[in-house]
Amino acid sequence: MSEAVFGRTRRMSAVGLVAFSSGLPLAFSTGTLQAWMTDSGLDNKLIGLATLAGWAYTLKPLWAPALDRFALPVLDRRRGWILAMQLLLLLLCSGLALQNPAQNPYLVLGLVVLIASVSATQDIAIDAYRTVLLPANERGLGASFAVTGGRLALLLSGGVALILADQIGWQYTLLLLSSCSPRWRCSPALPRARPKRSCRRAPFKKA
Repeated sequence: MSEAVFGRTRRMSAVGLVAFSSGLPLAFSTGTLQAWMTDSGLDNKLIGLATLAGWAYTLKPLWAPALDRFALPVLDRRRGWILAMQLLLLLLCSGLALQNPAQNPYLVLGLVVLIASVSATQDIAIDAYRTVLLPANERGLGASFAVTGGRLALLLSGGVALILADQIGWQYTLLLLSSCSPRWRCSPALPRARPKRSCRRAPFKKA
């Protein structure tokens, strides 16, 4: 395998991996969350209120510039934010799985809002990482890998999660989902994305 082919394969694998991990938290603010709350006996008002957490994905452009302005002191700018958000998601999703919506409905709602906000922030970092990582001639193929990874994650966190919940219960199912994302273990191994300058200094010309 030539160096060019190896590099492209590594980049596409990274794109698919981060897209898969990005799609998993959606279960905690969409249909799977609604099914869990319905089984727990919550009324429709609380269930509808919980689904409003998905607005974080709509409002994420408001704080997207902050991720481009500030860098964390780990890895580089993009991978550092990805690693930090993934660790936060692991903690928040695990904490949510240990709760009982019937006993602590408002604590569950608070955790759902936090998970959606952190997940939206993670998506910002992933989009920036993919844009900088892939050269222009690979972005079409990269988009297909990203869509495939995201769809597989939605399949796992949707239909597969409902089947598992019927067999092993919601607590173990949600814990399994929260641990399925491999990125927090391999973020340092992701290819380093080197930002390219969008403009060059104009050459000095004598008058």
